[in-house]
Amino acid sequence: VQLQASGGGLVQAGGSLRLSCVASGRPFITAGMGWFRQTPGKEREFVAAMNWRGSSKIYADSVKGRFTISRDNRDNTIYLQMNSLKPEDTALYYCAIPANNYWGQGTLVTVSS
Repeated sequence: VQLQASGGGLVQAGGSLRLSCVASGRPFITAGMGWFRQTPGKEREFVAAMNWRGSSKIYADSVKGRFTISRDNRDNTIYLQMNSLKPEDTALYYCAIPANNYWGQGTLVTVSS
């Protein structure tokens, strides 16, 4: 399975971005998928995750109310809608299927103050 993340970029504080991640290599992904992020010198941290059916979603406290995770199982894609971005959200964002230890290459989000 390969995960391809996209959608990162430079945005001003208060702005929005939408990240996408396409999973390929298997016809149908039924595992939970999620987003993580990492900044230089820090460990990778959890951002958001959801199960295959979309009935369960969890978020890091730091992004609750601002970020929304969703997925389209028809094309094995997950999304992360990020609103009200803050400079501390600046990081390399990774999508993942944690149960199988599959990780994407990351997409950089930079939020300027």
